[in-house]
Amino acid sequence: MFQYYFLLGVRSLRRNPALTALMVLTLAVGVAASIATLTILHVMSGDPIPHKSDRLFVPLIDNGQPDNYKPGDKPDDNQLSYRDATNLLNSKAGERRTIIFGVSLAIEPERKDIGVFNARGIAPTADFFNMFDAPFLHGQGWSPADDKAGADVVVLSRKLAEKIYGDADPVGKRLTMGGFQYQVVGVLDTWKVVPHFHRIIGSNDGAFSEEDEMFIPFASATRHEFQRNGSTSCYEDIAPGYQAFLDSECTWIQAWIETRSASDRAELQSFLDSYATEQRKLGRLKRNAPNMLYDVREWLDYMKVVGNDNKLSAWLAFGFLILCLVNTIGLLLAKFSVRAAEVGIRRALGASRREIFAQFLIETTVVGLVGGVLGLILAFGALALIAMQSKALTLVAHMDWVMLLTTFALAVLSAILAGLLPTWRACQVTPALQLKSQ
Repeated sequence: MFQYYFLLGVRSLRRNPALTALMVLTLAVGVAASIATLTILHVMSGDPIPHKSDRLFVPLIDNGQPDNYKPGDKPDDNQLSYRDATNLLNSKAGERRTIIFGVSLAIEPERKDIGVFNARGIAPTADFFNMFDAPFLHGQGWSPADDKAGADVVVLSRKLAEKIYGDADPVGKRLTMGGFQYQVVGVLDTWKVVPHFHRIIGSNDGAFSEEDEMFIPFASATRHEFQRNGSTSCYEDIAPGYQAFLDSECTWIQAWIETRSASDRAELQSFLDSYATEQRKLGRLKRNAPNMLYDVREWLDYMKVVGNDNKLSAWLAFGFLILCLVNTIGLLLAKFSVRAAEVGIRRALGASRREIFAQFLIETTVVGLVGGVLGLILAFGALALIAMQSKALTLVAHMDWVMLLTTFALAVLSAILAGLLPTWRACQVTPALQLKSQ
């Protein structure tokens, strides 16, 4: 019986084609808007490195001024001073450690057809690549010895390497950056993490910013006195000289520490507290704020990667879907009302209200399936457009099977919900009146 009603529903699509097209399009637009927004939030809030996200930590030590401080206040900045960052780097805390700051350098390719251009990147230490499972297309990262020597080596993103060298392997070649010659030691492949994570571990410019284009050793960046990409809160008060700039308590660096297991978090917290206590005794830290540790998921929440405005947009998208459902209800009422004579004849021939209800509900399900297919196509198009506009990793690639099934389930459920009232109204047709009128 279901197959029979389903085939009836398919044939009914040809009835009132304009009305059917409006219903399908209304459902498709509502579903596409909802599923596109849901996919974006799924990408932004996903765990970028799930197998070790509970072992990677950002330490925060409050280095702020005592003015307006209240006991229990959290650190007033989301990074560390240069001194604290380098002290943690040189400590034995955790299994791996890295410190990072963003840089922006002028690139001078040997190719005359390109010309000089600026590229953005980060200056981490050697452990960075292993900590975040950086995938290499060519070569590898630099060594701890390169960190100690402040070697002028660089790892390029695949995009930047192809822009300068085409498809050739550039490892071993030299590239002028920031007025200095750097040797290319590696090229990163496309990073299979959510797009915003590039910014969280780098220059932190937003969820859909372009990924970092090059990576140079932290010691090389400081040796050449490259300024941090971004301003400091008290830059005007820093004494002349680059070392004074670094030693300033308002030159901020990001630090990450990887532990062997998630259970080592308490030990790392104890180390951080002991370090802060020691620095307070030395007179450096003025406030007695708690020292914070954030794992990857907690850090993304703390940085509000999925902010309230993004969550509001999700609610607005679902509100738009509800509006589309209301319009679909009206269209279904119009479609079913003209079939009152058909219902009357079927009832007179012995069909029960339950059978009529099943028939019409299955027909609305067919409409929902067609709307779901069209909605999926529209959602792919919307995500591709967003990806092109934002220059981020293609979000469509993140629409996995769960998202595909969600699309169809949402479309069918929406159609069924929209069809409940019109179907119930269709079942109330009085056979005698219809037979008399016909």
